[in-house]
Amino acid sequence: MKQIIKTMLVAGAVLFASCASQPSLQEYYVDNSENPNFLSIDVPASILKLNEEELNPTQKEAIESLRKFNLLAFKKNSENQVEYESEKKKVREILKGDDFVELMKINSKYGKGVIKYLGDEDAIDEVIIYGDSEDKGFALVRVLGKNMNPAHIIQLMQAIQKSDYKGEGLGEIGDFLKG
Repeated sequence: MKQIIKTMLVAGAVLFASCASQPSLQEYYVDNSENPNFLSIDVPASILKLNEEELNPTQKEAIESLRKFNLLAFKKNSENQVEYESEKKKVREILKGDDFVELMKINSKYGKGVIKYLGDEDAIDEVIIYGDSEDKGFALVRVLGKNMNPAHIIQLMQAIQKSDYKGEGLGEIGDFLKG
């Protein structure tokens, strides 16, 4: 009888450890928001200040589906190289999860990245933009909304590029994202 109880306890511990082994993206944000190597900010979607008269109906719909942005950036320097590599690996592992659907990969002169989303194909609840640079560090942006559409996300990115928005209201993290 004692052997059966011990076996069940070990099996339960193994099952519990396997379920709780990888943190969610939200937990990662919370765990690192106070870390001095990270810059963290939560901003409402209204910070974009896009001129609605210049937006087409699809872009307006995309803006209305946004709620807020969570930005977390690891600012790399000569003293935190080991931690940078460790944190970058953690983020990449989280983003490999089955819940995340890849929308596109990014490869630019600034670094490499990926855009993924959570939710249904035509009703996205969260878009994740991740990019890293061996010189600067990495940035992780969570775009939270309701029933966002992948095609609308691309339209929204085009509208932001055409706008006069220069990162106002983002403080130090805005400077980091500009390069």
